[in-house]
Amino acid sequence: MTFVVPFDGSELAEAALVRAIEYGNALEEDVTVVSVIPERTRYAREKGWIGEDEEYDIPAVLDRLRDQVRSIAPDATFEYERIREFPPESQLADHIERLVLEHDPSVVFLGSDNVGRVVTPLTSVGVHVAADEAYDVFIVRHRHPPKLEAIDPHGDFYDDTNSAS
Repeated sequence: MTFVVPFDGSELAEAALVRAIEYGNALEEDVTVVSVIPERTRYAREKGWIGEDEEYDIPAVLDRLRDQVRSIAPDATFEYERIREFPPESQLADHIERLVLEHDPSVVFLGSDNVGRVVTPLTSVGVHVAADEAYDVFIVRHRHPPKLEAIDPHGDFYDDTNSAS
């Protein structure tokens, strides 16, 4: 079993990865990070992977995501899948969920500020990933240190320049 973190490079995805590492260290669980990379420029712009006039260099984006993961969690496994289409969020979530399930996760750490609300946007990948009952979901909504004394906060992730709660 392992902790799995869907990762798109966003601030909340980083926070979810940090939380997975913190809990993984305390509970001696491995952490695997999964990313799905649509090969469509529009998606890359929406995610902030490239600028408005920038050409989409998929290998460069993958390297940035991998480097981002390594800087936070050097021992985590990073896996990704490239897909040709730019599917609706529910289909994108299916790709992510398939990658998640390949690792038989004990818990999926999901960074999202809208999963679990009474009214959720229809465009949230997290809503679809969190709906699967095959694993528990730990939703990370804020970038703040863990509140459990048994969990050691991750290095300098929570310094004043990075913290927002």
